[in-house]
Amino acid sequence: MPKAAIFDIDGTLIDSVDLHALAWHEAMVKFGHDVSFEQARGQIGKGGDKLIPHFLSEDAQRDHGKDLEEWRGRRFKSAYLPLVRPFTAVPDLLKRVRDVGVRIAVGSSAKKDEVAEYLEIARVADLVEVTAASEDAEESKPAPDIFEVVLRKLKLKGADAVTIGDTPYDAEAAGKAGIRTIGVLCGGFTEQSLRQAGCAQVYPGPASLFARFETSLLAEVQG
Repeated sequence: MPKAAIFDIDGTLIDSVDLHALAWHEAMVKFGHDVSFEQARGQIGKGGDKLIPHFLSEDAQRDHGKDLEEWRGRRFKSAYLPLVRPFTAVPDLLKRVRDVGVRIAVGSSAKKDEVAEYLEIARVADLVEVTAASEDAEESKPAPDIFEVVLRKLKLKGADAVTIGDTPYDAEAAGKAGIRTIGVLCGGFTEQSLRQAGCAQVYPGPASLFARFETSLLAEVQG
């Protein structure tokens, strides 16, 4: 039975996907790349190591890839981070998970300092036992590295955990690590895309997962 719940953050616990997409769109345009908001949004959930190569040639990456990513980070923190809000019932859901004896972890493609700030915004920092961020992994999602780091920290196998995420990249990464995934639609991806990527269950968001906890994969920990 699962012993841990591994949560994604952006688009899963906090409403930040559109804001990240705006920052990436603006960064791409500033550095001369015709990348629309919609195109950028479809790649949110990956780290910069996967997102930038999707849009930039190898020559462009060498020339200004690092500068573009750094500009994007500054833009997000100054213009958009103050607008980030948690989704409804996030603390309630994580407390419910904790109360049935499940360990809580976070695996995110965001930077470590961003993860720490997001957990404070979501009011769940005190509920999370283990975190893994982009700096902890060689490759970001959809590579399994971040989830493998979490499992090592928890000293668990993939079959002992359930991931909760909002993107196909979460489900793909978790699947490669042997972890089942619960999808949430609040990040903007379709139910079809989440199920095709491997999500075993899909809910509208944290509030609905909390309300229907007893019939979710997370409830199996009580068995």
